[in-house]
Amino acid sequence: MTNVAVEQSGSDVTICIKGRFDFNILQEFRNAYSEHQDSGLNFTIELAETEYIDSSALGMLLNMKNHLGSEDRAITIKNCQPNLMKIFSIAHFDKKFKFV
Repeated sequence: MTNVAVEQSGSDVTICIKGRFDFNILQEFRNAYSEHQDSGLNFTIELAETEYIDSSALGMLLNMKNHLGSEDRAITIKNCQPNLMKIFSIAHFDKKFKFV
């Protein structure tokens, strides 16, 4: 079973993470955004079905941001559970990513 699903609609790419967002899905997650190099795309990370994140997930998000190149490009993190939002806040990710 895959834990990472990618949906593209026009210029919007949504990467859905199901279950655990940790080192075990590193390659799947990297493949999800590496295939979409177009600078005109908007990326959303959908976490509605994510129950756990660890420090490697934080690193993967930072690597994604660096890989996509533009500091101005907004990567939106959507439907984050309160327990996960606490981790993002402690790590100051609320300053690096847009949360909705």
